[in-house]
Amino acid sequence: MSDQQEDANRAVWTAESEQPRPTAPLAGALTTDVAIVGGGFTGVSTALHLRRVRPDLGIVLLEAGALGQGASGRNGGQALHWINGVSPENPEPLRRIHAVTDMGIDIAERLAAEHAPPGTFRRAGALEVFTDARRAEQAHARAERWNAAGIAAEFIPASRLGIAGAHGAVRNPLAGRLNGFALLQALRPVLVKRGIALYEGSRVTRIRGGREIALETAGGEVRARALVLATNGYTPALGFFRAGLLPLHSHVLATAPLAPEDWQRIGFSDWDSLSDDLDRVAYATRTAGGRLLLGGGGNAAYTYHYGSRVVTTEAAIARSQPSMQRILHRYFPGIAHVPIEHRWSGVLGITLDRICSIGVRGEHQNLFHALGYSGHGISLALLAGKVLADLYVGNHDDWKDLPFYNKK
Repeated sequence: MSDQQEDANRAVWTAESEQPRPTAPLAGALTTDVAIVGGGFTGVSTALHLRRVRPDLGIVLLEAGALGQGASGRNGGQALHWINGVSPENPEPLRRIHAVTDMGIDIAERLAAEHAPPGTFRRAGALEVFTDARRAEQAHARAERWNAAGIAAEFIPASRLGIAGAHGAVRNPLAGRLNGFALLQALRPVLVKRGIALYEGSRVTRIRGGREIALETAGGEVRARALVLATNGYTPALGFFRAGLLPLHSHVLATAPLAPEDWQRIGFSDWDSLSDDLDRVAYATRTAGGRLLLGGGGNAAYTYHYGSRVVTTEAAIARSQPSMQRILHRYFPGIAHVPIEHRWSGVLGITLDRICSIGVRGEHQNLFHALGYSGHGISLALLAGKVLADLYVGNHDDWKDLPFYNKK
């Protein structure tokens, strides 16, 4: 059996991490202050930030599989600035959104430095590559406007790029690369030590709202005074946000480790990731293990299932691979000899206008949510934990000016 067959739907981040040691599933009934559904970036960040602002709080975190088994451990690994769907032109909103999303990247950096293995996070920057000369000129002017507003950005001409078809690129030196699966495995003992009741293998099958919210799993029930939906693209399956959130399966592949001369040949130098400027964005990331990851790049790279079902099939992953490999080799023809080692799928949460929503709602103002990151989930999801913790203790003022605040 080839590596490609053997690792069907196994993310490269899992292959480059310690294997999970999940906690026991929920068994029986319990009552708590806050129940969090989802053990990805949003759920874990919310639990840690809630514990910081309210040390006395009872917190239960329910995860259907293992921490990081969902999109947080199956993404492109790019910790980026900005909010999809928002394109401010004036300096003040530019600085505000850059600073807020930089805060999310800072959270990733701090958590990885304190708890995770070396190489889990690196902040070497990211490129946005432009495949059209006119768009490259416009990007150059935009980078100059950002610099004038105090935001770090560097335009790189085509002569300094080894990427086939590139007319230029803008480098964001403060973007990062994160192995989310490795980070979340490292945070498991941290959650437990801080008194957060963590139950993995505990899929929530039913939620009943009210002043007290009841959550049912196969093994038990949790009653809580507040609920945090930290399930992003999986949220419609729980009966929430069905009309406004699209669960989209994004297909990804990763090569075998590249030799140093291969990296030099394809022009990866002072950055760890890139994305292009096309409608169906293609993105690529260099992993800590020396593999090149590629995702997106065309309609074949994305799958939607009728009724917003979350169903990953090997057939859908296999169908996406030929076109994605063509994109990989079009941009990086110098590595056509390197075999594909991993192929997998992860679920994005996409809103109609691509703007995420972080807030609180419901008759009793006890339903907290953060979802619809639309491709910028690493920085925004980690930031969401801080935002939701603030909203829980009544601090709304720090976030009211931002486009995601209680976004409908």
